[in-house]
Amino acid sequence: MNNAMAIDSPLFRDYQLPSWGLDLAEDEIQLWSASLDLPPARVAALHELLDAEEQRRARRFVFEHSRRRFTVARGLLRQLLGAYTGVAPGRVRFRYGQKGKPLLAEAGIEFNISHSEELLLVGFCKAPLGVDVEYLREVSDAEAITQRFFSSNETLTLLRLDKPERPRAFLLGWTRKEAYIKATGRGLSFPLSQFEVTMHPHEPPRILSMDGDTVEAARWTLLHLEPAPGYVGAAAVAGRDWRVSAYRLENGTTTGTVDPG
Repeated sequence: MNNAMAIDSPLFRDYQLPSWGLDLAEDEIQLWSASLDLPPARVAALHELLDAEEQRRARRFVFEHSRRRFTVARGLLRQLLGAYTGVAPGRVRFRYGQKGKPLLAEAGIEFNISHSEELLLVGFCKAPLGVDVEYLREVSDAEAITQRFFSSNETLTLLRLDKPERPRAFLLGWTRKEAYIKATGRGLSFPLSQFEVTMHPHEPPRILSMDGDTVEAARWTLLHLEPAPGYVGAAAVAGRDWRVSAYRLENGTTTGTVDPG
């Protein structure tokens, strides 16, 4: 596998999550998507898995749908981490990088999480990893954002497209940049204009250069994701020649033991 690969929704296979026993090989990226729109009883059960600080954060949301999405996202993340580590989901402990990137308190597995509207995306790997997902929509100030924050070449790519193609192209560029920044753990303090990604809808996903350095850019794998209809996303991982597995968490439930290999 090179550093250009697309993972679309049909390749996200349905699985019910085991309570333990998920394996992650040294050369593997595993991606999970899940709906955040779950029944109230399921949301309540996931709420009980959160630690005190997460429960406080959930209560701060003014709108019920925002509170539900946060609760489900964190609860499902805990269940996934429990399945990989063998730790009870409610006992999973996090630490945070200097820019706020969540990490497991115990070393050994890297993960990253993103959600948009009603979709959750989580990635797991044993190398620095970032994921991002966005609901496909028209961003009213996309061109202004691109001109202000993206590189001049990326701006030209967007403006040369026919207007109907621009919303998707912008979100392709945005998710790819977000995924890379999250993988590095540097956050948005890292200028988006200092590295370039492909964003034309008909080009494969690639990091083109990092502050003009194409050799460093080629060290990274960039994946294009379509984890559900109406969504686009990206995953960025340090290194090359990764095996990729993608799963859809069915109904946000746990049952039995599944080997996704």
